[in-house]
Amino acid sequence: MIPKIALCAQFLRRNNRVFTRSLKVLQRQWTRHPGLPAASRGIHVDSPPIIPTLTTSYAHGTSSTSLRHATVGEALLKAVERSPDREAVAFLQDGVRKTFAQLQQDVDQAAAGLLAIGLQKGDRLGMWGPNTYEWILFQFATAKAGIILVSVNPAYQLQEVEFALRKVGCKAIVCPTQFKTQKYCDMLRQICPEIETSTPGDIRSARLPDLRSVIVIDSRQPGMFHLEDVMQAGSSQYIQQLQDLQKKISFDDPINIQFTSGTTGAPKGATLSHHNIINNAYFVGSRMGYTWRPDLRICLPVPMYHCFGSVGGGMCVAVHGISIVFPSSGYDGKATLAALESERCTYIYGTPTMYVDWINQPDLAKYDLSSVRSGIMAGSPCPPEVVKKVITMMGVKEITIGYGTTENSPVTFCGSPSDNLDRKCDTVGYIMDHIEAKIVNPSTGEIVPLGMLGEIMIRGYCVMLEYWGDEAKTRECITKEGWYKTGDIGSLDVHSYLRIEGRIKDMIIRGGENIYPAEIEQFLHTHPKIKEAQVVGVADPRMGEEVCACIKLVDGEDCTEEEIKAYCKGQIAHFKIPRYVLFVTSYPLTITGKIQKNKLRAEAEKLLELRKKK
Repeated sequence: MIPKIALCAQFLRRNNRVFTRSLKVLQRQWTRHPGLPAASRGIHVDSPPIIPTLTTSYAHGTSSTSLRHATVGEALLKAVERSPDREAVAFLQDGVRKTFAQLQQDVDQAAAGLLAIGLQKGDRLGMWGPNTYEWILFQFATAKAGIILVSVNPAYQLQEVEFALRKVGCKAIVCPTQFKTQKYCDMLRQICPEIETSTPGDIRSARLPDLRSVIVIDSRQPGMFHLEDVMQAGSSQYIQQLQDLQKKISFDDPINIQFTSGTTGAPKGATLSHHNIINNAYFVGSRMGYTWRPDLRICLPVPMYHCFGSVGGGMCVAVHGISIVFPSSGYDGKATLAALESERCTYIYGTPTMYVDWINQPDLAKYDLSSVRSGIMAGSPCPPEVVKKVITMMGVKEITIGYGTTENSPVTFCGSPSDNLDRKCDTVGYIMDHIEAKIVNPSTGEIVPLGMLGEIMIRGYCVMLEYWGDEAKTRECITKEGWYKTGDIGSLDVHSYLRIEGRIKDMIIRGGENIYPAEIEQFLHTHPKIKEAQVVGVADPRMGEEVCACIKLVDGEDCTEEEIKAYCKGQIAHFKIPRYVLFVTSYPLTITGKIQKNKLRAEAEKLLELRKKK
């Protein structure tokens, strides 16, 4: 074993930041379990795994750091005690900046105000709007009062918002008057015309029977509270009630409901506890270096209604005491780049689509991004070519890839900022602390051999409590043994790094061959004229399905179907080469911005049918 430690030490000296700690971990592992086979020692994830340990497709991320057992309110209070005068949040578009002490004061006042207008522990409050200070304010105020925050997508239309509010029984909703073309108060009045003649706090609606209060953050409207009314209602009586309530709030209580995209049916309300999101925020932040790096400023253009923003951003404010910069209320690529420069941000969060937007900005070179050391790319599959360009064009050398699902709070695999380029491009990182993962045959449920493809399943503290009010759907995706079925296809290597191949439902079966679109999409992204590529299976009478590539070109470029096929020839297997190539300007998206492959397939089949008729 000593020679192995020496070899590992030699490797780790390339990165001084992890050398000492990693070497101690290696020595401690061997000292504790010298006679055990490698597989039984698990994957120790305090630092990137370097000993090939796995012998089958099961990984358990062991850690020398125990799970956190705090509530959201307790976590924020500790952050305030550590750095009361440090800037917690900056909302550049609205000109709002708050220190930790100021944020805590506002949170306590808002939480007391919610109690004063009649909300109680366990009630649901919907937050419907873009990234504004009020989003963060009510994220923490609801948690402090034991009220469950319901993250409502700001793009929801009448039918969608009515479904969401009714499904979880929201007693209150917070929103701006409008944002861009979204007229929130007008939509609420269409659903609940009774609001106009109601007393604020006593709405009685036929279509939303649980709704009592609407809180508007920026104007006064008939039958609705203004935010100021709620803040002023939090008198000393309710402040004391709030303090007494803290003894009754448990870290296992539900605290957030996040709606899934609903690509194949009605959205489902993934219900998360304090324990779920506090621990996920802690261990993701720890892996990113938030526990030891000073002066962290994270630029957050991703939406707060999504787990990426609310847990990776909002919760990390409380858990790690970091500063968050919000460049704009709604996504704006140029505003994000300007914020990185003006605020000297050190980290950047974004989906692959956002990174594609930034690296394609014609004036990217004019922005000084020298302060940006690292970042997270997550939310959907990350094409290797995009990762490489983020490193070379934006200079974010420590870009890190993450993977997870809303139902898992969300992150279950995440790379290390120090990972080499191959791991950043080909994997979504290694298993997170205190989480189990296995890769199984979807048909039999049996664990597949190491390196083989199968469905990714997750167990641990991160798994949601339930889909709110939907026991049948909950049982469908969480086994009686506690494993969550992700519906994603992937494979593990000996160090627990995960490679994603795609969704089970997106797999193309062409003449008996199983084809995963992600593999073809990643190859197509290497073509210099291609900005984005999505691959779907279209019906074929002979082969069952054929491969169809729907391609967005770089602005100003021209390309032909023959050129794309010629580019693929000799580079990918012949049966994976797209039979059809369609050039498109947009893709059908879910309300959360994810590409709807089922609708894209239908659109592609219609276009191909029209092509045949010509």
